Amino acid sequence: MEPRERQAAWEGLSTTYADRRDPDGSDAALIDDLLDRCPPDPTIVDIGCGDGARTLANLPSDSIGIDFARTGLSLAADTVPDARLIQADMRQLPLAETVADGLTAYHAIFHVPRAEHPDVYAEFARVLRSGGVLLSTLPNGRFETVRRGWMGGEMFFSAPGRDRTLAQLRAAGFEILATPTATDPLGSSTEFVLAEYTG
Repeated sequence: MEPRERQAAWEGLSTTYADRRDPDGSDAALIDDLLDRCPPDPTIVDIGCGDGARTLANLPSDSIGIDFARTGLSLAADTVPDARLIQADMRQLPLAETVADGLTAYHAIFHVPRAEHPDVYAEFARVLRSGGVLLSTLPNGRFETVRRGWMGGEMFFSAPGRDRTLAQLRAAGFEILATPTATDPLGSSTEFVLAEYTG
């Protein structure tokens, strides 16, 4: 799927996804691990924030939510009214360098073609301060596919595999701190990676 097609898919599915996913779960609790490593009053950016219920709502109230789909951001405006919400592509974040203390990316990066994942991690590194922390989904498999019938529509998924993802993060200047497993919004288990940007 081309970027415009992926964006259109999310515009059509954002409300359904928000309705079907559980706003609670152990992946939300992982945010405490990120915040424990941040300074007081941190600037946190949530990539792929969607309706905001799962991740953004558990971050400091003035955190920044980034999403491809305007529909998701409209939902987030109701869920987390104090958050700063921006429609943008994670490959080109409209943020200055070294502005963030932490960055979350739950179930988001694998909607970008895996060949472009190193560019995504480089962009994350650009906006994080030295010592900043990333908390992201860590897909175990290697895949690139369009899932038809997903949430009643279709959606693009792509990942290079667990080991290659970790290698790409290290190449972008991240030190891997932990890879915990937690429950995901649709009721299964997912591995996450907690990493510190060391430059």
